[in-house]
Amino acid sequence: MLDLLQYQDLETLVAAHVQCEACRLRQQCKQVVIHRGNPQGRLMLVGEGPGAQEDEQGKPFVGAAGQLLDKILDAAQLPLEEVYITNVVKCRPPSNRLPKPDEIRTCLPWLQRQIELIEPRMLICLGSVAARTLIDPDIRITRERGKWLRYGEIDIIATFHPAALLRDPAKKRPVWEDFKAIRDRYLQW
Repeated sequence: MLDLLQYQDLETLVAAHVQCEACRLRQQCKQVVIHRGNPQGRLMLVGEGPGAQEDEQGKPFVGAAGQLLDKILDAAQLPLEEVYITNVVKCRPPSNRLPKPDEIRTCLPWLQRQIELIEPRMLICLGSVAARTLIDPDIRITRERGKWLRYGEIDIIATFHPAALLRDPAKKRPVWEDFKAIRDRYLQW
């Protein structure tokens, strides 16, 4: 197991993570996709893993789901300078499949150290992979989305992944309700 505490800032963590080859995902992707947004942002959004466009560009949430996420953030009046975006796994799973449990376990210490270094006020889990990784392995996103919980000292909430909205527009209303609650909590600070 890596001692990730040796990385005292995000820059050294990112530089080391780019070199990671601890799981099979790295062998098939073009690059390690770690983050986009403001590392001093108070809102940290966590998705499942990079897709094809993210693997090409080296940034999370730049494809169709990311464009929708940006529209949601804008509509909810959550300033992009307050937002930091990452994923549970940093390498693209083949054919955009969900990350496997062993791949998640391998990447989880990196994500945990990322959270420690960013020190967000709020974690937003985008989809069931992020919610099961950061909240509860048995969480049911359909039933538990929109509920405020705690991740240590951090407020945490789960909602549907933007890609799910592209497949099922009926999920747009619940996500909008979740992001209004996120905005309201953000405005209370």
